Amino acid sequence: MDTTITPFDLLAIRAFILDVDGVLTDGTLLALNSGEQARAFHIRDGYAIRYALTKGYRIVVISGREEGGVRKRLESLDVQDIYLGVDDKMKIFNTYINLHRLDPAHIAYMGDDRPDVEVMRRCAIAACPADAAADVREISNYVSGLPGGHGAVRELIEAVMRAQQTW
Repeated sequence: MDTTITPFDLLAIRAFILDVDGVLTDGTLLALNSGEQARAFHIRDGYAIRYALTKGYRIVVISGREEGGVRKRLESLDVQDIYLGVDDKMKIFNTYINLHRLDPAHIAYMGDDRPDVEVMRRCAIAACPADAAADVREISNYVSGLPGGHGAVRELIEAVMRAQQTW
């Protein structure tokens, strides 16, 4: 973990915004004969997401790809703010924070590649998995010790919640 964030940054977080491919998954797509593209999610990330929701944190997922299986997985975790098939993540981000009156200083965003950079720069915590693209690691103030799809999301959520004594 990169230690350039302060305890104040962790204490301020009220919402987590997450990308899917390369963050909640390891970025691998399995092309099935049916045409569906399957992904693997880490069970500990799922536990942390559901637990954070029960403690009143917002969990928002913004992804460039639309896939029914991804939506079903997120819905099974009780995530309600799901934006898939998004071309302009900044537009969705701005609409969401305005609608819910959220201050970017209270948001942690975890992304792994160039489409995430603009939004990451607006948030209090710009986080990424250990194996994120170099451009993303460079702007991140929280770099997980774990790769995408292997508990990086859990690590971030747990760090915030432990700092706030809600874990």
